[in-house]
Amino acid sequence: MFYYLFKYLNELNFPGAGVFEYISFRASMAIIASLIISIFFGKKIIKFLQKKQIGEEVRNLGLEGQMQKKGTPTMGGLIILISIVIPTLLFAKLDNIYVILMLVTTLWLGGIGFIDDYIKVFKSNKKGLSGKLKIVSQIILGLIVGVTLYFSDDVVIRTKVADPTKQEVVEVINNGADKMSDYYVDIKSTKTTIPFFKNNEFDYAKIIWFLGDKAVKYSWIVFIIITIFIVVAVSNGANLTDGLDGLATGTSAIIGATLGVFAYVSGNYIAADYLQIMYIPNTGELVIFMGAFVGATIGFLWYNSYPAQVFMGDTGSLCIGGIIAVFAIIIKKELLIPVLCGVFFAESLSVTIQVLYFKYTRKKTGVGKRIFLMSPLHHHFQMKGLPENKIVMRFIIISLLLAVLTVVTLKLR
Repeated sequence: MFYYLFKYLNELNFPGAGVFEYISFRASMAIIASLIISIFFGKKIIKFLQKKQIGEEVRNLGLEGQMQKKGTPTMGGLIILISIVIPTLLFAKLDNIYVILMLVTTLWLGGIGFIDDYIKVFKSNKKGLSGKLKIVSQIILGLIVGVTLYFSDDVVIRTKVADPTKQEVVEVINNGADKMSDYYVDIKSTKTTIPFFKNNEFDYAKIIWFLGDKAVKYSWIVFIIITIFIVVAVSNGANLTDGLDGLATGTSAIIGATLGVFAYVSGNYIAADYLQIMYIPNTGELVIFMGAFVGATIGFLWYNSYPAQVFMGDTGSLCIGGIIAVFAIIIKKELLIPVLCGVFFAESLSVTIQVLYFKYTRKKTGVGKRIFLMSPLHHHFQMKGLPENKIVMRFIIISLLLAVLTVVTLKLR
């Protein structure tokens, strides 16, 4: 909203109004606004949750310090939602298709998580929303995102062409004193970025290579299926990671900051050309959204760090996972998720391995065995006697290392 106001003021030559044209300025303002909202208004939300006795029901799993968490306010994900949505509405261009998709993702999964938490707390139903309904809602969101990204005319990649006489050129950029020109054309594509390879673009059409000439025609189906899978997987991965104070919040802030860097360079043709990465017009605006996301998660960490004064609940965990997934898909970096979201991936993998191995051994021997002392993975280390805050800090350090490795892939090919 402020963008449009100051754009109008800039046209009237109002002093300083032009600063709102800069993505870096608006992203900084979004970070500041989200931090203020999450820290100062978060305290009021926590007091409200305490007043309504919206506390966490804790099962006794024999973990150290677990029962002390009983009664801690949950549904704190509302703080994250508000701290993301309000700054985005204030500082982003609201006619940008990517910003709209991110707001839809935030409200959609935040709403599903809220319903789940509401059933658990107010209806005294520990199971909450059924797992099938949560999966279906995630699939629907993935379908909306996939269809929009493929069929919307506003979603394109801009690529350099050697012979502008044979294609419709949409932009010509002069490269300095030599007066040489680069010619670009906007195209629809199911290409994405594949890390650690010199020619780091991969077209999903290659997955259905056996269809021959029809592979490109039907590649959108593959793209949508992969989009749905990623949204479901990462959203649930974040949900599984949310088991220790500050764990999901801290790792998500690091992941978000890294994705913000990728969004900036992908939406800036100079940076994209220098780094030889895919240039996606208008994705730079996503930096404002991600600024709000990072500010919201760090602000929430103010109250969620050990010992937590509030838990995010599914309202927050489903939402942050979905945001990370959709954001990565938009900027064509979804194949980096196993690296960047390595903590989420390890947590999900530990649960999958535990369940499959238990069922396999029970079928073979009649007695189910476990590989981990307890899953998800963070509980395994708790069972080994490591303090909760040390586990969280080590996972955050690992997340930082993975984030650096992910950024390095811009040049490591």
